[in-house]
Amino acid sequence: MRHSAPARPSALSRVLGVVGEVLLTAGIIVFLFLVWQLWWTDVIASREQSRLVESFYDENNGMGSDGDAAERVPAPEYRTDPPSAAGTGAIRDSVDTNELWAVLHVPAFGDDYQVGIAEGIDLKSVLDRGSLGHYPETQLPGEVGNFAVAGHRQSYGAPLWNQPNLAIGAPLIVETSDTYYVYRVTEHDIVAPSAIEVLAPVPMQPGAPPNGHFMTLTTCHPPFVSNERWITFAELDYWAPRSEGTPKEML
Repeated sequence: MRHSAPARPSALSRVLGVVGEVLLTAGIIVFLFLVWQLWWTDVIASREQSRLVESFYDENNGMGSDGDAAERVPAPEYRTDPPSAAGTGAIRDSVDTNELWAVLHVPAFGDDYQVGIAEGIDLKSVLDRGSLGHYPETQLPGEVGNFAVAGHRQSYGAPLWNQPNLAIGAPLIVETSDTYYVYRVTEHDIVAPSAIEVLAPVPMQPGAPPNGHFMTLTTCHPPFVSNERWITFAELDYWAPRSEGTPKEML
């Protein structure tokens, strides 16, 4: 009895098989990339931030936001001209090194929220390591004008993920080696990435003489598209020497 030879797959079948294998491989690669981008970068950046913030407190009298209860008394609220953060050291000389010179506390994000502030907005050396980056061309806390910082809203620790949820009046507390600067949110805006007027000494008013102590947070919007920027503006409410207690908003 003769057996017929198995039919050879057609050229179309072979092509479809190759295309299927390519698509399966591409899908696996995309999945692994998403795991890396959405999860692993957060893990690495969070570890780095914990180390950097701990180092900041080790270098500044060992005082952290969870310091000894005896030290956690309400700080006085000074509304006179604040001291400049420029007096804390050669901040301008540390651009893009990710050396922390301050820590930001946002009580609305949780009692344990604290993220370092470094000089410069380079992605690789500052923002991708979970820090907030200070725009070097803008003012420092305590200087008259606009203290502006940038941070990621997705991946790499996503320190500003919840920025759009900040209520008007919410405190943003910048802690340097010797001073707390307590700002309060005044408004939000969505702008194009080219809208450099948000960095003006008086935000959104290029050319206007600075007449106050402002803070501006910038982050990408919307998440994972990032073709716009979410901007949060704040103004200084009061300041306090770090040696005299902790802002009541952090207690």
